[in-house]
Amino acid sequence: MDSVITIPALGDNLIYVYRYNRNDVLVVDPSDSASVLNALKQRDLNLTTILITHHHWDHIGGAAELKKETGCKVIGGDGRRIPGIDQVAEDKQILQFGNSGIEVVATPGHTSTSVCYYVQPSNANENGILWTGDTLFVGGCGRLFECNARSMWESLQKLASLPDGTLVYCGHDYTLENYEFALTIEPDNQAVKQRLSDVRQGGQSVPSTILQEKTTNPFLRSGTPEIKAALKMPRAGDTEVFAELRRRKDVF
Repeated sequence: MDSVITIPALGDNLIYVYRYNRNDVLVVDPSDSASVLNALKQRDLNLTTILITHHHWDHIGGAAELKKETGCKVIGGDGRRIPGIDQVAEDKQILQFGNSGIEVVATPGHTSTSVCYYVQPSNANENGILWTGDTLFVGGCGRLFECNARSMWESLQKLASLPDGTLVYCGHDYTLENYEFALTIEPDNQAVKQRLSDVRQGGQSVPSTILQEKTTNPFLRSGTPEIKAALKMPRAGDTEVFAELRRRKDVF
């Protein structure tokens, strides 16, 4: 029984349904209500909760209809800009769903109130699960709409500190473009070359892992000598290097 069901929506959005009891589920960033309702009906699932990573329309678009149809609870990091919110998620708070403890990780950067959700592993043989919204993408990161580069860099470092095996489920599948950009920064990075080749051949892009991102994602690698050398910024601070990468990606 898979605990995470991935639902593509709106072209490149990704909605996640997480089964924490036999029939009880939560949904992360439901941009489209119809696709979620269809998945629930097909599998005879009961939606109890919606988790929102940030307030942008393409992450909350289906929440109101889902709440109307199921009576579910809405949790998110922004009490003002998420319509119908029932509970404001606070940094380091543990949300309990059955036997699953889900930690709220405040990650300002893309928006000032962005949060991620980390499902803590229940035993040593399991990997944690991380829903990153538009903070961390496979091979990339979100644009800086409401915060500066330092805020986003510090948020990404929080995520990078999670166990290497943590499964990363992001809010959009921009993987191909992200790795094409990464290769312009590190053309000799064999791990990036392999990932780009895999994606071009139709290989699975989501989920990634924290280790994979630390190996191939230039934004998580901003503090490495390799990235600083590639940008000809050997003495620059990590935040300055990250800001330059983000500037280049914005016009890529």
